[in-house]
Amino acid sequence: MKKSLLAIAILGTLSGMVHADAPSGGAPDLGAGAASSQDSWFARSDAAKEAQPHWMTPVVTVTPRLEQEFRYDQLQQSKSGGVNVSNYGLNKGLELIPTANSEVIIGVPGYQVTDHPRGGSTQGWADETLLFKYRMLSANEENGNYIVTGFMGVSLPTGDAQLSSGHYAFTPTLAVGKGWGTRESGFDIQSTLSITVPDREMARLGEPIVWNTAFQGHLFKYWWPELETQYTHFDGGPFDGKNQTVITPGVVLGRYELIDRLHFVIGLGYQKAVGGFQTFNNAWQLTARTPF
Repeated sequence: MKKSLLAIAILGTLSGMVHADAPSGGAPDLGAGAASSQDSWFARSDAAKEAQPHWMTPVVTVTPRLEQEFRYDQLQQSKSGGVNVSNYGLNKGLELIPTANSEVIIGVPGYQVTDHPRGGSTQGWADETLLFKYRMLSANEENGNYIVTGFMGVSLPTGDAQLSSGHYAFTPTLAVGKGWGTRESGFDIQSTLSITVPDREMARLGEPIVWNTAFQGHLFKYWWPELETQYTHFDGGPFDGKNQTVITPGVVLGRYELIDRLHFVIGLGYQKAVGGFQTFNNAWQLTARTPF
């Protein structure tokens, strides 16, 4: 019942996404009437980014901000019994801002290699993932420094048999953020609350509820030190009734200017599972992005 109420609450909050898209924070709607489609696209996406805080996307937590970039992540994870997992890509990919208040993320399936302590490995491609964001409220640093966004994620059963869930899964998410300071330096908190619901076999696959929060500073223009927390409650599935807490200290560096509007961002985080129940021991996550 609790998980159903959570899903209904998040979906109710996301229902505003069906209304007409209008610029938030007073940003002009620059999509119509532009001379060229490319100029129109970048004018619209730039206006969308200007109408929100200019924080950095954390290493783990999905930011409530709208971002336009290509992203590649890599995870090296240690599990009990000497099992090591490497994920190349981590289902990140192309992020686009098609309208004044929305973003679409087209994930590139990650390639996962699991090395076993007695030799040998299991490897293959993960399921395809898609994510849609709709920004409901936002204000940049000069006008309040906050944001409220709804997500809807979809996982498609396209991966190799040993890694695929075999089912579609839907992840409604409510994301919020508040900052203090200026564009040059300050502090912000970004947080998401989500539940993943498979289309069938809910009891076998589970419906995990995940709460991520990133506490992030901004120093010396390019430095973004952070501490992230992730709390997961497993409802159904093999870990039914268990709770896991993960902390991730890390740092993100950027946005370094490259060519024209192209920038570069790189970050690293160390994940440590704490408490009584752990699905893994520790992990390193590398992130590299090219915002444009």
